[in-house]
Amino acid sequence: MSSKEVKAALKSAREAIKNKEYKEALKHCKNVLKLEKSNYNAWVFIGVAAGELEQPEQAQAAYRKATELEPEQLLAWQGLANLYEKNNQTDDKSELPAVYQKLITLYESSDKVKCQEVSRKLVDLHLQEKDYLQVARVWGRLIQLQEEGGVEGAELLQLWREMTHFLQDGLEEQDNETQQHLITAYEKAIALTTAPCEDHKKLSMDFITCLAKLSFCVQLPHEEAKLKEVCEAMLSTYPSQPFPLEVLCSHYTQSGNCSEEAVEYCRRLLELDAGSAAALLGLGVKAVEDRKYEDAIKHLSQGLKKMPSSLAGWHSLAQAQLKMHKYTDSAKACSQGLRVCKDNDTESRERLQKLRMESLVRSGAETTLDEALDTLTQISDSSNSPALMSLKGRIYLQKGQIDQALELSSELEASHPDSAEALILKGLAHQAQDQFQQAEESFQKALSLSPESGELYFLLGRLYWLMGDETRQDRNKAHTHLLKAAKLDPHLGSVFRHLGHYYREVARDPGRARGCYKRAFEMDGSDGEAGAAAVDISMEQGDMDSALAILTSVTDRATPGSAKWAWMRRGLYYLKISQHQQAITDLQAALRADPCDWVCWECLGEAYLHRHSFTAALKAFTKAHQLQPLSIYSLYQVAAIRQTLGKFKEAAGEYLKIVQREDYVPALKGLGECLLALARCALEDYLDGRAVDFIESAIKYLFRGVQRRPDLSCLWKLLGDACSLSGTVAPERARVLVPGALSGHSPPDQNHSLDRSTLLTLGERCYGRALKLMPEAASLWCDLGVNYYRQCQKLSLSQDQDNNQILLEKALQCIKKAVMLDSANHSYWNALGVVAMAPGAENFALAQHSFIKSVKAEPNNVAAWTNLGVLYLKQGNIELSHEAFKIAQSLEPLYVNCWIGQALIAEMVGSYDTMDLFRHTTELNTHTEGVKGYGHWVCSTLLDKSNRDSELYRYNILQMNAVSAAHTALCKYTERIQTDSSAFVMLGYLNEHLQLKRQATVAYKRAVELLESSPHVEELRFALRNYGRSLCNTGQCEEAIRVYSSTPPEELQDLAGLALAYFRAGLLQESLAAYEKALAVASTERERAYILTALALLQHRLGSMDTAKTLLFKCSLLKEPISESLLCLCALGLVQGDATLATAALSELLKLSGGSGVAGGSGVAVEQRCLLTCALLALQGHFSAVPREVARAVHSNPGNATLWALLSRLVPQYDPRKASGGAVAGSVACLSSMTQGKRALLCSGLNQLAAGRHSGENSSRNALKTIQRAVLLCPDDMAAWAGLMAACYAENTACALSDSAPLRQGLECPLMSAIAEKAQAVGPEERPLAHAVEGWALQQALSGLRQATHYDQAQALCTQVLSVSPEHPAVLLQLKQLQCERLLQEQAGTALPVPVLEQLSAAVMANPTSVSAWHWLAGLYESQGLLAQASVAYRQSLQLCSQLGQYSGKMGSLLRLALLALSACMAKVPGSDWQSLVLEATTEALKLGPSPVALLIQALLQFSIKMGARDTRRLLERLVYYASFEQPETVTSVARWYLLRHLHSKDDLELMDKLVEDATVAGDSRLLQFHKQICPSA
Repeated sequence: MSSKEVKAALKSAREAIKNKEYKEALKHCKNVLKLEKSNYNAWVFIGVAAGELEQPEQAQAAYRKATELEPEQLLAWQGLANLYEKNNQTDDKSELPAVYQKLITLYESSDKVKCQEVSRKLVDLHLQEKDYLQVARVWGRLIQLQEEGGVEGAELLQLWREMTHFLQDGLEEQDNETQQHLITAYEKAIALTTAPCEDHKKLSMDFITCLAKLSFCVQLPHEEAKLKEVCEAMLSTYPSQPFPLEVLCSHYTQSGNCSEEAVEYCRRLLELDAGSAAALLGLGVKAVEDRKYEDAIKHLSQGLKKMPSSLAGWHSLAQAQLKMHKYTDSAKACSQGLRVCKDNDTESRERLQKLRMESLVRSGAETTLDEALDTLTQISDSSNSPALMSLKGRIYLQKGQIDQALELSSELEASHPDSAEALILKGLAHQAQDQFQQAEESFQKALSLSPESGELYFLLGRLYWLMGDETRQDRNKAHTHLLKAAKLDPHLGSVFRHLGHYYREVARDPGRARGCYKRAFEMDGSDGEAGAAAVDISMEQGDMDSALAILTSVTDRATPGSAKWAWMRRGLYYLKISQHQQAITDLQAALRADPCDWVCWECLGEAYLHRHSFTAALKAFTKAHQLQPLSIYSLYQVAAIRQTLGKFKEAAGEYLKIVQREDYVPALKGLGECLLALARCALEDYLDGRAVDFIESAIKYLFRGVQRRPDLSCLWKLLGDACSLSGTVAPERARVLVPGALSGHSPPDQNHSLDRSTLLTLGERCYGRALKLMPEAASLWCDLGVNYYRQCQKLSLSQDQDNNQILLEKALQCIKKAVMLDSANHSYWNALGVVAMAPGAENFALAQHSFIKSVKAEPNNVAAWTNLGVLYLKQGNIELSHEAFKIAQSLEPLYVNCWIGQALIAEMVGSYDTMDLFRHTTELNTHTEGVKGYGHWVCSTLLDKSNRDSELYRYNILQMNAVSAAHTALCKYTERIQTDSSAFVMLGYLNEHLQLKRQATVAYKRAVELLESSPHVEELRFALRNYGRSLCNTGQCEEAIRVYSSTPPEELQDLAGLALAYFRAGLLQESLAAYEKALAVASTERERAYILTALALLQHRLGSMDTAKTLLFKCSLLKEPISESLLCLCALGLVQGDATLATAALSELLKLSGGSGVAGGSGVAVEQRCLLTCALLALQGHFSAVPREVARAVHSNPGNATLWALLSRLVPQYDPRKASGGAVAGSVACLSSMTQGKRALLCSGLNQLAAGRHSGENSSRNALKTIQRAVLLCPDDMAAWAGLMAACYAENTACALSDSAPLRQGLECPLMSAIAEKAQAVGPEERPLAHAVEGWALQQALSGLRQATHYDQAQALCTQVLSVSPEHPAVLLQLKQLQCERLLQEQAGTALPVPVLEQLSAAVMANPTSVSAWHWLAGLYESQGLLAQASVAYRQSLQLCSQLGQYSGKMGSLLRLALLALSACMAKVPGSDWQSLVLEATTEALKLGPSPVALLIQALLQFSIKMGARDTRRLLERLVYYASFEQPETVTSVARWYLLRHLHSKDDLELMDKLVEDATVAGDSRLLQFHKQICPSA
C-alpha cells in the first residue's frame, strides 16, 4: 500500500471515528499499521476507538506506543490524560501526574491557557493526595510562567491567594519547604495588595494565623520573630484592630512565656477590647507565675468563659485554685482541661492528671477517693514520684487503711530519704493512730527538709491542738505554728479556722476568733465549721446583719442538699423574727442535706407550728421522734398538736408515754386537759361511767403535776375543772378515787372514794388555791361561781334551803367579781344571768340585764339569746321567747337548746310541729329536755291505736324510725337521770315495742321502785300493770302473778293480765276464773269478744273442743266480731281436718277484713290470710294451687317482704320445679326486710338446692354459698345448720356424678353436733319441731357417710344416738340400713336371706311416717329381683304420702313405681300388668302437675313395645324439640339418645342429621359419641 493509501486509510479512520463507527476505525488503523508500524496517527486513532469501545487496556497501550514514537507530540498525551480521567482507576491515577506534568511542559511554550488548566488539574490531584510540596512547586512554576509572560498584578495576586488557600490545610504536617512556600505566597499576596483595605486586612489576619500555627509547631520555633513582625506591621496599618494582639497573647499563653513584653501586649489588647479572652488568659497565667492567685483565678475564669478551649488557661486556673486550696474547683478545672486536651498531647494530659489527683485527694471527700486512684493509674511512671505516692498514702489514710499508708511511707522513706512527702505521710499515719509523739517527730523532720512549707506548720499546729489542753495553751506550740502557717500560706483557710478555735477557747477573744473564722470562711466557702462559728459569734455579739450576710452568701450559691449549717441557722433566725414561711423554706433546705437530723426536724416542726400548719408540724415532730426516741420535746409537741387538732385520745396516749418516763409538768398538764376533754365528750354522749374514769385519771395526773409545781395556778384550775365536771354525772356513778393528800383524808398516801358533793367541795378548794396565786384572774372567779352554782343545784334536791341560799349568794358574788374584773367578756355576763335566774334567787331583772349585756358584748352569742328566751318563757311571755329563740337559731342552727325552747313553745300552743321539733333536738344532740319530750310524744302516738292509717303516723313513727331513735335517746337519759320514773316507764314501753322483753322488765322494775316511795298511786298502779305484763312476756309468770296480786285487781286490764299470767304459769283453772271475772267487768262488746276468745283457747287447752267451738261461735255472733276469734275458729278447723269449718271461718274472716291488706282492729293481715288460705288448699289436696295463691298475694302486695318469704318457703315443698323462682323470691325478701331476710335467705338457699345449683355450675351463686351466709346471719338457727349439711351433701353428690373428688368430706359429725347443741337450747313449745329437724339432719349425715362409704362413722353416730334414745325407731332403721348395705357390699352377688328381709321390712313398718324408708325398702327388693314386693313397697309409700299430704313425696313415689314397671317391661319380665302399671303411675303423676320424667317414661314404654312405631317418634320428638323451659337437660338427653336409635332403625338419615345438629348446639357429647359408634362413616 502506498502513502496515498495510508493517508486514505487514516482519513477513513478519522471519518469513522467522527461517525462513531469505532470498529471500522480500528480496521482502517490496523491496515495502516500493517504497512507502517510506527505510524503515530494510527496509534492515536486506535487509542481513541478502543477507549470509546471501553477497551481501556488496548487504548492505554496504543497511547503509550504513540508517546514512545513521538514524545513531544500533544495528541497522544492528551488522549492518555483523557483516558485516565475517564477510567478513574487507582493505577491510572498514579500515572496521571506524570502525564499532566508532560502536558504542562509541552503547553509552556505553545498554549498558556492550556498550561494553566492542566496545572490546576495537577494541583487538584496533589491536594487529594495531600502532597502539599508538589502543589507548591506546580503552582509556583505556573506563577513563574505568568510573571514571565507579563500578566497584570491582579491576576498574579489571585494566583498567590489561591496558593495560600491550597497550602493552608494540614499546616502542622507540612515540611519546611512547603511552609516557606506558604509564607512566600502570603508575603507576595500582601505585597501585591493595596493597603489599607479589606482584602489586605483579611490577608494579614490569615498570614498572622498561619504564622501563629507555625510558631507553635516544634519544627519552626524561630517563626516567633516573624509573627511579631507581621503583627506589628498590621498594628501599624490598622491600629484599632485587636486581632494581632489576640494572636500574640494567645501565643504567649500557650508557650508559657509570659514576659513583660507579653503583659504589655495583653494590656494593649484590653485597651482595645476590655473583654478579650486572650488578654485575660495571658494576665491570668502571668498572675499565677507571680503568685497572685486571686487575680489569676479572676482573669482566668473570665477568659475561659469566652475561650473554653484554652488548655493552658485550664491548667493555670487549676494551679491557682489548688494554691488557693479550692480543691473541688481545681479538680473541675482539670477535668475541663482534659476534655479539650488532644490525645497526642501526652505531656499536658499528665500534668493535668497530676493536678487533678492532688485536688481530689486534698478535697477530703470520700466520694472522690476511688476517682483519684483511677486517675493515678492513668499517670505513667507514677510509682517513682514521691509526691504522687504520698497522695496515694493519703488516700489510704482517708479510707482508714492506716497500715497500708504506713507501709507506703516506709517504702518512700527508703527510696527517697530526702523526701519531705514521705515524712508527712508517716506523720499523718501516726496521727491517725493517736500516736502524737511519733507524728510530731515526723513532722519536725519534714519541716527541717522543707522549712518554708506552710502546710507543715499547719499540720504541727493542728497536732498540738489535738494533743490536749496543755499544748493548746502553750503559745509556743499550737498558736505559734498556726501563725507561722498563716504567714507562709495565707490562703489556707483551715489555719485560720484553728486560730479561731484558739482565740475562742483559749485566749477568750471572741473578736479575733470571729475575724479568723470569717477569714477562713472567705477562703473556703465550703468550710461549714468556720462559717457556723463566725455566724454564732456574730449572733452572740448582736451583729445580726453580718451573720445574715454570711448565711445568705452561702445559701445563694449552695446546691440542693448542701450547706446544711447555713440553711438551719438562717431558718432559726427567721423563726426568731417570726418570718415563718421563710424559716420553713430554709429548714426544708437544711433537711435535704441531712434528712436524719432530728434537731432540724424539731425546728421545722416549730416553724410549722408557729404558722399554724398543725398537720405538717405533726409530721415533722413525729419524724424527729422516730429519729430520736429519747427526745421528750418532740413527743410532747406531737401530743400538744394532736390535742390542738381535737384528737384527745391519741394525744393522751403520747402524753402518757412522757409521764411514764418522768413527771414532766407540761406533759402532766396536757394529759389532764386531754382527759378532761375526753370526759366532756363522754358526758355529751351520756357515757357517764367512761366520763368518771377519765375524771379520775385527770385528777391523778394533775395532782402529780401539782406536787411538782404547786405554784402553777393553771394546774389548780384544771383540778377544779375536773372536780366540778363530776357534778354533771348521775349521783350513783359519781364515785371518784382521789389521792388522800389532795382530798384531806387519812391516810394521805392512799386513794379515797369521794361522792359528787365532796368532789364539788374539793373543786371549790382547788379554785381557791388558784385564786391565791392569781387573785385578779376573772376566769377563775367565774369558774368558782359556777362551782358554787352546781353545789346549789345538788343541795336543792336534798331540800337544804339554808345552805342552798348561802351557796347561791356565793355564786352570785363570785361571778359579779369576774364581771367587775372583765366586763367585756360575754360568757361572764351569761353565767351571771343563769345564776340570777336559778330557783332561790329568781332575780329576773338582773338575769335579763345580764343576758342583754352578754348579747351586747358579743352579738353572735347563741347561748345568751337562748337563755334570754328561757327567761321570757319562764315569765310566760311566749312572743318574746319565740323571738329570742329564733335569733339564736339564725346565729347557730345546730345549737340544740334553742330548738328545745321552740319545741316547748310549740307544745304549749298545741302545734302539730311539736313532735318534729323534739325529734330534731335528738338529731342535733342529746339533751335531757329534748329526749324526754320526744320520748313522751312517741309513746303518746304509739298508745293511740286509732291513727295507724294516718299520714302523720306513717311519717312521724315509721318513716322517721321514731321508736328506735326515742329508745336510744331514753337509754342515755335514764343512764344520766336515774330518778325519773316516767322516763323508765316510757323506756319500758319502747323496749316492748322493739321486742326487747328483758330490757323492758328492767325498766318497769326501776319505775316501780321509784314510785313505791312516792304518793302517786295511779302512776304506781300503771307501772305495776306494765311490770307484770313484761314479767309474763319474759316467762316469769309466778313473779307476774305476785305483781298483779300486790294490788287488788279491779280493772279489766289487771284482771286480763293476771289471767294471762295464770295461763302461762300452767294454772288453767285460776286463769279461767280470772277471765270470767274480767268478762263480768267488760263494758263493751269488743272487750267481751276478746275475753270469750281467750276462754275458748283455755277450753281448747283443757280438751273441751265443743265448748271452745261454742265460745268461738258465740264470739262471731256478737255485734262487733273480732278477727282473732275467726282466726282461732279457722285454725281449729285446720287442726282437726275439718275443711268445711275452716272454709266457713275463712270466708267470714275475709268478709270481716274487707279484702284489705290490714283491716283496723277487726281485720287480719294479708300474710295471715294468705297463710290460712294456703293451709286450706293443702288440706283439700290442691297442692299446685298453694304457690299460686301466694304468688297472687305477692302480685297484689309487692312490697310485703313476709309474702315473698312465704313464697320462697312454700315453692320447694309444693312446686319444686319452680325452685329457681323460689330462690329469687327469697332474695327479694332479703333485700326488702332485714327481719324477714334472715330466714328468707335460708329458704332461698333451699330453693337453690332444690334447683340443683351447685358450685360446679356457678362458683359464686350456688346453694352452699347462700346457706353459708344464712348461717353467718343466724348462727343459732338449727335449720340453717341442717341446710348447710344438705348443701355439703349435694356438693359431694355433684362431685361424685362428675367423677371428681369431693371437697367437703368429714363435716357430717361436726355439723350434727352443732345441730344437736342448738336443739337442746330451744324452748318447750319449739321442741317437737327441733326434734324433727334433728332427725332429718341425722338422716342427711348418715346418707353422706354412707355415700362416702364411711360405715364405721355412720354406725358410731347411730350408736351414739341410740345410747340416748334406745327405742328411736328412725335411728334403728338407719342402723339396719347400714348393716344391710355393708352386708351387700361384702357379699356382692349373693341374695339376702329371707329372715333378713323380714327384719328390714319390720324396721320400715316401725317408721310409719317415713316415706324414704319405704323407698329404700323398695330399692332393696328391686336389687334382689323381687319386683312384686318392690311394687308393693312403692304403693305403701304412695299411700303414706297421700295421708300426710306430701306433694313431692307422692310425685316421687309415682315416678319410682313407673320406673320400676318400665324396667320390668324393658327386661321382658313375664306379665302384662307392668305395662298398665307404667301407664297408671305416669297418668297419676301428670294429674298432679307437669312432669317431663313421666312423659319420658311413657315414651320409653312405647319404645320398648314397638321401637319403630310412629307414636314412639312422636313422643320422643315432643321431649326433644318441644321441651318446656323447666324440663331438665337430662330428660332431653335421654330422649335424644333413644330417638337416635329409633331413627337409625328406620334409616332416616335426614332426621338423624337434624338430631345431631340439635345435640351439637346443646353440647350433648354423649349423643355425638354414640352417633359416631353407630354411623362410623358419618
